[in-house]
Amino acid sequence: MTERSSKRAFTARPADPESWVKSPDPRPERSGDAANFSARLTIDVTPDLRGQIKIAAFQRGVTVADMLRELLAREFPPAERGTP
Repeated sequence: MTERSSKRAFTARPADPESWVKSPDPRPERSGDAANFSARLTIDVTPDLRGQIKIAAFQRGVTVADMLRELLAREFPPAERGTP
């Protein structure tokens, strides 16, 4: 008999992308403020900017991730329903 492949297949596109994006991550619970609604974001920065960010986080006594989450939350506050 042949065994089922352990390779995961792609899923179909969601009918309602808005609710799909805002749905909780199905992975097990994680600790932290962003545990219920977190997603990985990758950006390219210069080595100099990366160094400045790391130094600023160290001087403030926080992690780079926490500092950037706070910065993004200030810049992009949650919008009220119905407003773009």
